[in-house]
Amino acid sequence: MGTATWIFIVNDDDSIQRFPLTKYERLIERDPNERLPQYANKRVRYILIAADLVNRVPVEILRAQFSYLSFDSDGLFDRAKLKEEIKLYIDILPPAPIIRYPWDIVEPKLSLPQERHNENDKWTPTPEIEAAIINAAFESD
Repeated sequence: MGTATWIFIVNDDDSIQRFPLTKYERLIERDPNERLPQYANKRVRYILIAADLVNRVPVEILRAQFSYLSFDSDGLFDRAKLKEEIKLYIDILPPAPIIRYPWDIVEPKLSLPQERHNENDKWTPTPEIEAAIINAAFESD
């Protein structure tokens, strides 16, 4: 009964790592204590996921945004790209809450939405990356 938002960074070797939402938000706010020097002057692939939760367990990936994060020389989000990053973050959220009732039986939908975007700011995941994201999204914590 709710939604969750997750962010994953895709490394150069196509491995993925979960990126804490709090860190992402602090970078958007340009918190001077939050920087990622390993990404200075780089454009990094990332995936923004919105998932439907039932009893705090993910059952469906509602939206998947495959985009890039641009970093400046200090390892902060590039100011010129920041406005677009905020828009993408807001766009990924579901437009209205999803209401589930306790007696609903919901089977997990183990797939990614087939949404694709313009080529300049978006990228297309390989089947291996899609599988890794699905596994990460539905793994037990």
